[in-house]
Amino acid sequence: MTEKIGVLGKKSPQQTGVERVVNAPLPTVYGKFQAVGYLDHDRGDEQVALVYGELGTDDVLIRLHSECLTGDAFGSQHCECGDQLDAALRAVVAEGAGVVVYLRGHEGRGIGLLAKLRAMALQAEGLDTVEANLALGLPVDARDYGVAARILEDLGVKSVRLMSNNPRKRDALVSHGIKVAEQVPLLIPPCENNITYLRTKRERLDHHLPHLDAVVSSS
Repeated sequence: MTEKIGVLGKKSPQQTGVERVVNAPLPTVYGKFQAVGYLDHDRGDEQVALVYGELGTDDVLIRLHSECLTGDAFGSQHCECGDQLDAALRAVVAEGAGVVVYLRGHEGRGIGLLAKLRAMALQAEGLDTVEANLALGLPVDARDYGVAARILEDLGVKSVRLMSNNPRKRDALVSHGIKVAEQVPLLIPPCENNITYLRTKRERLDHHLPHLDAVVSSS
């Protein structure tokens, strides 16, 4: 890790990589976590890992959660993000130990909040989530998980049980040197407002969503 900085968010040209800046207790409705704050000097993003219990080094239950303002804060039913965050926090507490890495800079699969809202407007006109991004001249998925891997390394985690339905997330962690011992499904029951979005994630983005079979067969 890099040396400490005097002012959060400011960096010298020599500073690179991910730096642990602060560790603070965070009591929540789920349980008492430690909020470990990091600064990504390469991208300028401030990141946080919510750590519960005493972590080991192997087979740690984790979630890499891409920030989603509309889902996480506003309860949007366009996606399942808020429910997944809730389920992940509950899961690590039930496990007795684990980590939820909340990844800022991942809004809209990495295209940003305003671009995501523009894509949502196009989806309301009939495009799917992939088509909407491409229509805006944007990548389908611009997220990078290198910072998440560096955070896990800083926490002493070598192998994980990854709560995710996205095989690309697993592959990304492995490519950055984190062993994925198991991919744990994080399946949220669909609703009328997100079923098309979830089908697109399964059919075009390779997400493992077997619970949609009953919905598809009855529609």
